[in-house]
Parts: sequence; C-alpha cells; structure tokens
Amino acid sequence: MYSSVTEKQQVLMLFLIEIILIVLIGTMMTYGPEANANLLKNHTGITDKHKQTKKPDEDSLRIYPMYQDVHVMIWIGFGFLMTFLKRYGQSAVGLTFLVGAILVQVALICDGMTQVKFGSKAYLSLESLLNADVAVATPLISMGAILGKVTYMQLVFMGIVELIMFTINKYIGEHLFMAVDAGGSMFVHVFGAYFGLAISFVFGMKERPKENELEGASYQSDIFAMIGTVFLWLFWPSFNSAGLTGDDQQRAIINTLLSISASCVTTFAVSAWVSKDNKFNMVHVQNSTLAGGVAIGTAAGMMCEPVGALIIGALSGVISVLGYKYLTPILQRRLQIHDTCGVHNLHGMPGVLAALFGALMASLASEATYDYSLYEIFPARAPNSELEISEMRDNYGISPGFSRTAYQQAGYQLLSLAVTLAISIVSGLITGLLLRTSMCGWVTDKQKFDDQFVWELEEESQDESSGKNRKDNTHASDQIVMRHI
Repeated sequence: MYSSVTEKQQVLMLFLIEIILIVLIGTMMTYGPEANANLLKNHTGITDKHKQTKKPDEDSLRIYPMYQDVHVMIWIGFGFLMTFLKRYGQSAVGLTFLVGAILVQVALICDGMTQVKFGSKAYLSLESLLNADVAVATPLISMGAILGKVTYMQLVFMGIVELIMFTINKYIGEHLFMAVDAGGSMFVHVFGAYFGLAISFVFGMKERPKENELEGASYQSDIFAMIGTVFLWLFWPSFNSAGLTGDDQQRAIINTLLSISASCVTTFAVSAWVSKDNKFNMVHVQNSTLAGGVAIGTAAGMMCEPVGALIIGALSGVISVLGYKYLTPILQRRLQIHDTCGVHNLHGMPGVLAALFGALMASLASEATYDYSLYEIFPARAPNSELEISEMRDNYGISPGFSRTAYQQAGYQLLSLAVTLAISIVSGLITGLLLRTSMCGWVTDKQKFDDQFVWELEEESQDESSGKNRKDNTHASDQIVMRHI
C-alpha cells in the first residue's frame, strides 16, 4: 500500500500507541473531585441535622450539553466538511474518527501534564474532557491542509507532535502572557492552520505538487460536505462559549451567532460577485460561511457590542472568499503550498483577524464598561496591591493581578499571536521534515485522494474480479488544478 512501511506494520503501530496511552493514563490520571464517589458532595443530596436533603452547591454537569455540542463538531462537523473529494469521502470521515479517538487521549495526557504534581495524579473531569475536545480541533485543522496526501499513521504522528506543541504554546499564552482567547482563535485555529501549512510547504519541497484527476468534487460529495458545514455553523456558539460562565458565556453565544450569521451572508454575496456568471461557489459556501465563528473567537466574551460582532463577521466572510479565489493559487504556484481544504482561508486569516480584533477590544476595555467583571475577563489587569484588591476579593472573588493597563494587555494579546505563529510554523516545518523520512509510510501520486488504497470498497472488488484496474492519470503541472480554485 505505502512505501517503506507495510500495512501490517502500521496496524502494529496503532496497537502500540493505544497500549502506551493506556499505561500513561493509568499511571498519571484519576477521577477529579467532581467524579469521585468517595466525596459526599458528589452524591445526589446532602442530609443536614434536620433530615433535609440539599443539592450540591454547584452542578458539575452544567457544561455537559455544550461539551456534547463540541463533540459533534469535532467528529461530525470536521469529518463531513472534508468529504468534498469525490473519491476520498470514507477516508475523510473514517480517519477523522480514528485520529480524533487517539488524539483525545493524547490531549488529556498533555493537559494533565500541566496540572500533575510530584507524587500525585492529574484529575479527570468534564472540564478536562471539554478542553481535550477543543485541543483535538487543532490537529484536525492541520489535517485539512494535507488531506489525501498522507497515510493515517502520518496523521497520527503529526497529531501527537502537534498536541505537545499546542499545549506548550497555550501554556505560554494563557499562563505566562495571560492573554485572553475565549474561542481559541489564536491557540487553536491560527496554530492548527499554520502548522498544517508548514507541513504542506515541506512536502512541496520534496515532491512538487501535481495535478490529480481525483482532486475534485462530485454533486453528491459536495452535499455530504455541506452536512459538516451546517453542523459546525449550528454549534459554533457552544465552541466559543463552553469555557466561560455567567454573562461572559451569554455574550459569547450572542456575539458568535451574530458574527457567523454575517459571514454567511457576505460569503454568498462575495462568492457570486467574483464568479464570472454571478453564481454561488460551493467551496466558498462550505467554508467561508464559518469564518465568522473563527473571527469572533478571541473577543467572544468581550463587550464588543452586537454591531462589532456583525462587522467582524462580515469582514471575515469577505476575506475568506477572496482568499480562496485569489490567494490560494498564489501560494500553490510560488511556495508549493498545497492546501487541500483551504485551511488558510477558513482558519488562518480569520484567526489572525480575531487576534487583532481581540487586541483592539482589550485596548478599549475599561472599568466603566465592564465594572468589576473587567478583572474576571482580564485577570492580569486586576490590582496587585492588597489595599486595592481586598474589597474585590471579598465581594467578587477576584484574585490579585499585575495591574496592567489596557494598552499593556493589548500588547500581550499581540505578543501571544506572534509567539503562536512562530511556534506553529517552526514546529510544523520540523514535523514535516520528520514525516518526509517515510517512517510512517508515504503515499505515492497514484494513491493520493483515493479511498481504494485505504478501505475495502465493494465496487473495487467487482472491478478486480472483472480485470479492471484504474490508471494513474496524474501528471506534473505548474498550475495545480484543485477543486477550490
């Protein structure tokens, strides 16, 4: 099937990876207090001295509905969004299923490593499961840039390395810089997009991208891809708000819905405008309609006002469609970056726009607008003197910060974006070089974008029995003919 590594060796690698994950989770992790049967507060009720039953003070299951929304986005939304290739639909959905199941365990371990203390285990809770799902979105975004051109073991290896680097970058951004990124536009979307593009760049250096007859859509495959689009569009407010609480969460839901609605409208308008016959382009509709969800992510919980959410969403739709129409061909011709799904246009550029908008909103944030919740959204802006913080700590539970000004916070927001870009690109280039060694196999030109080399297909079995074999019609070309151009 693949050069250098046989099919059986890849299967053995899968077994080995799962065994390692079992050992690591078994030795490093245990149930958190919320899921511990030995703690009385987790029981259905607490009986006081008057024989009355009281419910626990906090419902730890409150995030489960949004966790399920994110769960659907990862396995159905991302999976079906990538089914547009006419002969690679089973791989798009099936490999998303496989890779996601492996990487959610890796993400739990990576997240646990930042919490574990010497002599103790990291805790597992619904919150950690939610964080793991969000983290898995990062390598799945990168997967879109190299879809159809790699083996499933290359995807798994890429995802493991990427989650390690993602965890390091997120720790730097959230804990060292104390940057705010509620919807993960910087830490998830920007990181995932440019990590994948860096790998694609390295692949293009080794083997010049070639035109392939299978790198296109059919009427049916486009409809299947729209299933993923609709699921992502519906549940994106949950993705941006699941990690927030109270009024922050409600603002994030409202802002995301407004932004993603505006991007949907402008996508249709610009798509028809740049078309020769003023018709809608299915590629734009499948992807750019979601750009508003990415573009509002960083500032989702901020007081950007409904009009601000609408403007940033509308702008992201325009940028995304123009990226598909004009920028993607340039990147392919000049840099040999073959972006199968156009992740640069859906996740990369809208993610950078989100970071810039978040920095702008941080520079405008004041206590007059936010009251004391300013220090909940931007913890680093809280006073660091005991005299100033005592009242806020007693009344609102606010912890001491670093007394940052609005402009200092905005600066740290931009610094987080710069570091994210640097880490994602450099680590992506290194990962691409490792994948080029064929230690996880290598897909030949004939095998690209074709399910028959990965899955047992009934129609292929019939073809083989009748002596029919598909011919390799791929050939080199300066202009890469892709379905989104």
